[in-house]
Amino acid sequence: MRNHIPRKRFGQHFLTDGAVIDAIIDCIDPQPGETVVEIGPGLGAMTLPLLARHKPLTVIELDRDLAARLRARGDVEVIESDVLKVDFLALSAAKGARLRVVGNLPYNISTPILFHLLDAVDVVVDQHFMLQKEVVDRMAAAPGSKDYGRLSVMLQWRYDIESVLDVPPECFDPPPRVDSAIVRMRPLAAPAAINQALLGELVTSAFSQRRKLLRHTLGRWLQERSFAGHFDLQRRAEEVPVSEYLALAEAVAAQRGA
Repeated sequence: MRNHIPRKRFGQHFLTDGAVIDAIIDCIDPQPGETVVEIGPGLGAMTLPLLARHKPLTVIELDRDLAARLRARGDVEVIESDVLKVDFLALSAAKGARLRVVGNLPYNISTPILFHLLDAVDVVVDQHFMLQKEVVDRMAAAPGSKDYGRLSVMLQWRYDIESVLDVPPECFDPPPRVDSAIVRMRPLAAPAAINQALLGELVTSAFSQRRKLLRHTLGRWLQERSFAGHFDLQRRAEEVPVSEYLALAEAVAAQRGA
């Protein structure tokens, strides 16, 4: 499969470093009886080592040439599709099991993929993804950090997030212009019951002008709903922990329902 020419429109960068690949598979640690789904198998850098330790394996591949080559192996279930169109809830139901999702995600659409999977978090055991290191840093960032933002809040609401392995550009062909990292995402056992759309609306507003105090971004919006005394607006968005954004979304939802 090495004669495949990477396609820029698919954001293809193929992992080639054997030691790094082994380390990634060790991080995933697939076990018998689990249902593993790989997004973007590409040339099979992770697929083949996964198959050596775990079968069956389901892969999601958009590139029809790569999908055909994988399908010809006969030991891989291939879903030839844009991952953003894959219904992971239906896939889990068809398999009769929760999913372990892995992959080297296309960096140009990694954030939309993460939000797409957020809709299926209840049927996911865990997720291990190769992503741009900057994105992983944002996902795992703590309040007060320059990397803490909308992505941090919206994902940490539902996942425990951990950066587990850094991967330099020279491990890929062609090398990307950025550093990469492996992130581990484990769904929280008892997440807050929050309206995701409402939380997204609040968090997007809060981080719309990062350098300004929240009274400029949320002030009028909250005062109209009588929350001024319950939420400190004399802070910047990056100073507010996830738990307070969740409490705010819950309070807003309660008043809307009143």
